[in-house]
Amino acid sequence: MTVQVRRKAATGADAASDRDFVRALGRRTVMSSVGSLRHPTEPAARAAFERLCDIVAAQSHVTFIAHEKAERVGFLLLLDELPDEVTLIDQGFIAYMAVEPKWQGTGVGAALLTAAEDEARRRGLPFMALMVTEENEAARRLYEHAGYRTERRLLCKPL
Repeated sequence: MTVQVRRKAATGADAASDRDFVRALGRRTVMSSVGSLRHPTEPAARAAFERLCDIVAAQSHVTFIAHEKAERVGFLLLLDELPDEVTLIDQGFIAYMAVEPKWQGTGVGAALLTAAEDEARRRGLPFMALMVTEENEAARRLYEHAGYRTERRLLCKPL
């Protein structure tokens, strides 16, 4: 198995096909991004993902597509002009990453992460940031193995 990562096609049929893949995979896997405290319906979570895609598309970003041979197997959305909200220090921010369930644990996520980090370094961004739910242990292990550390925590309380 050799996973390749490329930038999303910029124009034409390939661009539309890549966009459709990102939206479809994101909709299928969105519930893995929901923490245990909030209980949205799946349609609401899918609508939130669609909204996120629209927000990302409206600003400077790079979309990476992972594929094994001709099959698309994952994607990553990298915001490249979103400084840290506390320090205003430049950073890359991973807005969303998803891997086809049958490809999870095979190195696809690591390959996408490496491609995003390489792009951030190329652009001179000194940090990469992302958010992950506490319950997504596989993703947390991936990020920790790649050197990510907790900087802040989002605390939530049901009322």
